[in-house]
Amino acid sequence: MGVHVFSTTLEKSNKWVKDLMDILDWEDEEKTYLALKATLQPLRDRLTLKETAHLSSQLPMILRGMFLEGWRPDDQPVKYDKDEYLNLAKKYFQNDPALDIEKVVKGVFSLLAKKISDGEIEDIKGILPKDMKGLLP
Repeated sequence: MGVHVFSTTLEKSNKWVKDLMDILDWEDEEKTYLALKATLQPLRDRLTLKETAHLSSQLPMILRGMFLEGWRPDDQPVKYDKDEYLNLAKKYFQNDPALDIEKVVKGVFSLLAKKISDGEIEDIKGILPKDMKGLLP
């Protein structure tokens, strides 16, 4: 049987992964999950504490756990530009040097734009430096 909330969040999290697979035109669920992690964790570190909390509240519970895994709020926000952000995301794919990390990040942000509130997307855009805003739809 199981706890209903666990089944529900598993379904929601799998739906996010499936939707991102469609956006990126990928078939590998593990790689797609890694794309979420590679994009969201460095983003988390760039946001203010308040915005990290707001964004995390809109993620399915499983993805919220991944988003907050290893988080050090005392060190936040970390100031970096687009290139530094993309390099941080790329580190998650060290075994895939040919991967277009900017395309992956834009795909994840496209997914976020469909799944979270417009107000939250605008809040995130308001925090990010000008050169990073182009990564969001």
